[in-house]
Amino acid sequence: MTPLLCILLLINAAYNVIVWPRFWTRVKNDPRARDAEGKATAFLRVHAILIAIALVIAAASAVAGVLGFFL
Repeated sequence: MTPLLCILLLINAAYNVIVWPRFWTRVKNDPRARDAEGKATAFLRVHAILIAIALVIAAASAVAGVLGFFL
């Protein structure tokens, strides 16, 4: 793998690790996140799943970027 591609994968991973947790704090504090009884709404569950998937992809990008330097 070319070094440029490895660097881009690592930058992508870093960006996602920085951005998504900050977005999560905004989502969990949003009034749409909980109903009147305090239970999680579909809004919160969907965003939690999307953020989790984004972080898994970030981890895969980081692993691919690091392995690309050695293979």
